[in-house]
Amino acid sequence: MKKILFFLFFFLIIIIFLPTEKEAQEELRGIYFSYIEITKYLKDKDEETSKKNIKEIIENIKNMNLNTIVIQVRPSSDAIYYSKIFPISKYLSDNNTYPYDVLDFIIEESHKKNIKVYAWINPYRVSTKPDISEITESNPAYKYLNTDTIYINNGIYFNPSKKEVNEIIIKGIEEITKYDVDAILFDDYFYPNDEIDIEDYNKKSKGESLEEYHLNIVNNLIEEVHSTCKKYNKPFGIAPEGNIENNYHKNYADVKKWLGNENYVDFIAPQVYYGFNNSNKPFVNTLNEWTNINKKNIDFYVSLAFYKVGIEDNYAQLGKNEWLENDNIIMKEIIYSRTVKGYKGFILYRYDNVFNEEDYTNTSKNEVKNIKKILK
Repeated sequence: MKKILFFLFFFLIIIIFLPTEKEAQEELRGIYFSYIEITKYLKDKDEETSKKNIKEIIENIKNMNLNTIVIQVRPSSDAIYYSKIFPISKYLSDNNTYPYDVLDFIIEESHKKNIKVYAWINPYRVSTKPDISEITESNPAYKYLNTDTIYINNGIYFNPSKKEVNEIIIKGIEEITKYDVDAILFDDYFYPNDEIDIEDYNKKSKGESLEEYHLNIVNNLIEEVHSTCKKYNKPFGIAPEGNIENNYHKNYADVKKWLGNENYVDFIAPQVYYGFNNSNKPFVNTLNEWTNINKKNIDFYVSLAFYKVGIEDNYAQLGKNEWLENDNIIMKEIIYSRTVKGYKGFILYRYDNVFNEEDYTNTSKNEVKNIKKILK
């Protein structure tokens, strides 16, 4: 009897939080398509195969009643489109050539299916590897090698303190605005560490702490990017780390300022990659923390961790087995998110975890089915 009552209650909740037709049209239902998928489905493929794969990807997204693809158009100091500033991404080609403009084709095919395209950018990263031999003359970072504009540690990064770095990023944004993308999004990577611009801080600091200095550097870039995007009528947003404290003490992302002022972002999509039973950052509390700092009621999307479905979450302490033992966490997170202030939609990380059965865990298929129930 208890089991019957549970299922009745469960389906009642689903019915209550099924969106109306208008709400369904307005709700952003996104999927992240990362450099990992770009490498798998597109790298060094002939034009026919590559385009066929893109069409299937868009069709899969459409069939699940999702409406937005967030594609990593600049994983590093590179591009998956024909750029006059950046080389063709190594995740797309090993020889800096590709038979057609991938971004242009993705936009064309997506818009045919009423799928929006968000251009996802990593602004400061040059390479995930510290090997400078991979940086060719076609890369804007090349002429700054062996200068303090480039920082090399476990990877290669632009120095955020440098004026020329901001200029490269802004020119790259302007280039993307020429495409019919529906929005531009930065991910959560800003400062890789505290050392990258320590000399600039020592020279330029006006008495502020290193943390304050870094926050101001990033804020200046974000404000300029937002202004540039506004000029070209492209909404601009950021998908910061879900842990608000880490944004301040690790990434130097001033999320409270961005959400308390209309000059920085048009939307925010924090990566609330936690389960309900996470001892450190339970989903409900963390989501509420974000909505509480959203003073200007900026459009709020929640990024959700489909990649955790069916695996052990080692950082969740008492909730480490939650994703192993349940096949409806993402569904319940969408349902709860729909109740919070400013909510405009969700974005699932990432495409292969949702659509590629080779990557499925023992609960992935059931989780997909459960999500579909609330995406009518």
